[in-house]
Amino acid sequence: MGQTVLVVDDNALNRELLRLVLEQQGYAVVEATTAEEALTMVRDGHPALVLMDCHLPGMDGLTATRQLKGIEATCSIPVVAVTAHAMPGDRERALAAGCNEYISKPVDFSRLITIVSKLVPASS
Repeated sequence: MGQTVLVVDDNALNRELLRLVLEQQGYAVVEATTAEEALTMVRDGHPALVLMDCHLPGMDGLTATRQLKGIEATCSIPVVAVTAHAMPGDRERALAAGCNEYISKPVDFSRLITIVSKLVPASS
């Protein structure tokens, strides 16, 4: 397996679909269901990339992204915001929170792979 991608989503089906697509491209995938779990996994495991659902129970994904980007050890890890609630201004809010890219659901998988491969090559 190649670089590790952390998929953060509270929906099991979304995590499974993202994992399958990423694994087909040669990425290793780890999963978190909450922002708090994701913060711990990023600090402990330093994935090459984080796919962050914006709307999570408890802490939302953009708050978690701001925290990751505020820590020297994790600030350089690319974060891609993924949201089902694509409203005007959401992309700008995600980028302002520190996200490197923004994808709306349902996910266009070819666009996802283009973005992920641009931010993190599959082979180390």
